[in-house]
Amino acid sequence: MKISIIESAQEWFENEVGLEKGAGVRFSGKVYGKTEVHEGFSVGMEVAQPDDVLAKTVVNGITYFIDKHDEWFFSGYDLQVSFDKERDEPIYHFIEQ
Repeated sequence: MKISIIESAQEWFENEVGLEKGAGVRFSGKVYGKTEVHEGFSVGMEVAQPDDVLAKTVVNGITYFIDKHDEWFFSGYDLQVSFDKERDEPIYHFIEQ
């Protein structure tokens, strides 16, 4: 499983969330909403430090990760985080492995 963050999404996390080097962002499955591959669930994110990591990437000193507790949600997919300029928010894409 891989996580990729496009530059405009990275900039959003730094500017809107106020992240600095050494920070972490955890992606998880949350109830309500939908994704490209899940009905009734959406992607949640929170500022957190990695603990029980399933996948991670470090961009500009910030660690973006999924922990093992959320393997059920991301299993079989890579996560690509892009950005919607009109809505001014990240977009989460599931890329089948």
